Amino acid sequence: MSIPRIVVTGIGASSPIGGTAPESWSALLDGASGARTLEYDWVEQYQLPVTFAAQAAVRPDTVLERPIAKRLDPSSQFALVAAMEAWADAGSPEVDPERLGVDFATGIGGVWTLLDAWDTLREKGPRRVMPMTVPMLMPNAAAGNLSLHFGARAYARTVASACASSTESIVNAVEHLRDGLADVVIAGGTESAIHPITIASFASMQALSKRNDSPETASRPGSIDRDGFVMGEGAGVLILETEEHAKARGAKIYAVVVGGGVTADSYHITANDPEGTGAARAVSMALAMADASPDDVTHVNAHATSTPVGDPNEYVALKSVFGDRIDEIPVSATKASTGHLLGGTGALEAIFTVLAIRDRVAPPTINITEQDPAVPFRISGSAQPLGDGPQLAISNSFGFGGHNAVAAFASI
Repeated sequence: MSIPRIVVTGIGASSPIGGTAPESWSALLDGASGARTLEYDWVEQYQLPVTFAAQAAVRPDTVLERPIAKRLDPSSQFALVAAMEAWADAGSPEVDPERLGVDFATGIGGVWTLLDAWDTLREKGPRRVMPMTVPMLMPNAAAGNLSLHFGARAYARTVASACASSTESIVNAVEHLRDGLADVVIAGGTESAIHPITIASFASMQALSKRNDSPETASRPGSIDRDGFVMGEGAGVLILETEEHAKARGAKIYAVVVGGGVTADSYHITANDPEGTGAARAVSMALAMADASPDDVTHVNAHATSTPVGDPNEYVALKSVFGDRIDEIPVSATKASTGHLLGGTGALEAIFTVLAIRDRVAPPTINITEQDPAVPFRISGSAQPLGDGPQLAISNSFGFGGHNAVAAFASI
């Protein structure tokens, strides 16, 4: 029995640089930045050391109908907005509900709902806590609500692997489609965690950039003067299906998802392995599933968060897989523009990788003042052409807990 090919037929995104996938892609190519000063009283109230983040360009509750939005945490709102776009982009496929699955992800889940409910309990008592609090805050809320909205009955699964979450959900979707558990899968991830507690916590561990005077230039992966990542929010969704199913209904196809790899470092709860062993294995696993070699790769969307330690470690990992050729492959570090969407970042970057293949261009990496010699990727502040031949690109995601996930995409 032959292994079915899995294709991307729809994309949707709500990001700090655009309310849709096309808007986000256009802004990325234009070198936009989604980071800006936070205009909330709680920034001063709690004397936060970091006063900016990359908030979504379009609030999801302005897109959804009010009765729907009120019953969803912002993280689930983002998920539904992006999924509705992706579903429409895929042509709203007619599929047996028992052959439609959801593989979704988040890193933190409904943190706003949880902490707002705690404030309500302390200030107003238990009778004022909303009865929908738990269904809104639970990490599987996005997957469950997508299943309800689209009538997906094959399964609705949730991954919570920190910043590797939504790339892992894409890899899972490919495996589930190959195993025949569904014909179509709604895959992706979401996050809405720009909250005082997360900002304070990340800042306390020295993970965030503190460039409060210049938010738009704060995320600078690969730059020698980087000082941490920038919090982002939003969601990315890809409609994946077997090529047979897609062709039978005459669907447009963006790209083929040819491989994926998921590993664990077992090194440290927050720091990634400086030897890059687990990350390198995830890349190699993705290429092995794709029946490809490192020489076939034409583009890399790097995890590249802009932290002093993380960026060099990723280079070490890729160097061990690609050898000296890693210095020749066009690399993009798109978090320079979008910030870091935590559990939603892998899905958004997968979309950027798919569009890079389609348009044969590696998007620019903004804010590089001087490239760090320890991170000598072929990275540029201008878009880099990918050439006319077959394209094979990988998208990397690494997260707290030692989670590594890599997805590989090829041109059709």
